[in-house]
Amino acid sequence: MTKSDLYAVVAKKAHLPKNAAEEAVNLFLEEVKKALKKGEKVVLSGFGTVYVSKVDDKRVVPFGREKEARVIKAHRVVNFRVGRPLKKLIW
Repeated sequence: MTKSDLYAVVAKKAHLPKNAAEEAVNLFLEEVKKALKKGEKVVLSGFGTVYVSKVDDKRVVPFGREKEARVIKAHRVVNFRVGRPLKKLIW
């Protein structure tokens, strides 16, 4: 499903014009981005949790090339933990 598919579904199910559905979906996604940028969890009951975690420095050695070791600097990553109802639906 693409964003434009989502716009169409929201417009149809909520009986909204497509541009209003597009605005609603985009506002929702912007709020999720803002929360994640602040380091907050986004909990969507019945669907899952999106959260940010920190990855420490990592020393990486390509297989068979011990002389070419390099360090991947610490960074933040976005994770998703599936909610129980969605997990039951999929598995």
